[in-house]
Amino acid sequence: MKFARDTWLIFQRQTQLLLRNPVWVFVGVFQPVMYLLLFAPLLKPALNAPTQAAAYKIFVPGLLVLLAIFGGLFQGFGLIAELRAGVIERSRVTPISRLALLLGRSLRDVVSLIVQAVIITLLALLFDLRVFIGDLLLAYLMLALIALMTSAVSYGVALKVKSEDALAPLMNTVAQPVLLLSGILLPLTFAPGWLQGIANWNPFSWAVDGTRSLFAGDLGSDKVWQGLTITAVLAALGVYWAARQFARSVR
Repeated sequence: MKFARDTWLIFQRQTQLLLRNPVWVFVGVFQPVMYLLLFAPLLKPALNAPTQAAAYKIFVPGLLVLLAIFGGLFQGFGLIAELRAGVIERSRVTPISRLALLLGRSLRDVVSLIVQAVIITLLALLFDLRVFIGDLLLAYLMLALIALMTSAVSYGVALKVKSEDALAPLMNTVAQPVLLLSGILLPLTFAPGWLQGIANWNPFSWAVDGTRSLFAGDLGSDKVWQGLTITAVLAALGVYWAARQFARSVR
């Protein structure tokens, strides 16, 4: 009970800080919106899709996963600012749960991501995208797990490096190959066999395939449950590792 209360208090505090400057929610969604408006219309001939709506069913899920990965991986910069301001240091004298310090922040990031995902989805509806509400909610669950994992890892790495100059190139080095090997912008169906073989070891590739299956209305696809299982396991591992970093830093 105390852990839940501590997590809620941290979540409330972090959400209040975000709402004081909500422009960051729209800054985070600006680049995906540009892809949606300026890049997606080119996909119908490129993918040989029968309709523009079919092309959006392939592109929008990948775009949402892109948002979840990038939105989570760069949350550590805010924690470094808190470290420099002494916020984390002052947490040492409080009885608050160290895991709650992490989860409250990560859950704030998950809620922020879902708000951005809803904005992207609503805009895509204007381009004739259609998806069942149940499938959409399950896709949002997949995105939430990705955001939980990437933000937790970002916080853990931030506590390790304690410098924006080190965090930025490290996150970019990790993010670029992960994104390129997950078929986010274009499916890897037409990729060479060796590239598909490497992509099969990328957990985000499974998440993208599962999210696309949900947007296509194929709830019974193995890709959906494989993607959910993999992202859930990785989210649990990411939270566990990051919580250990918080416990070491705040004691």
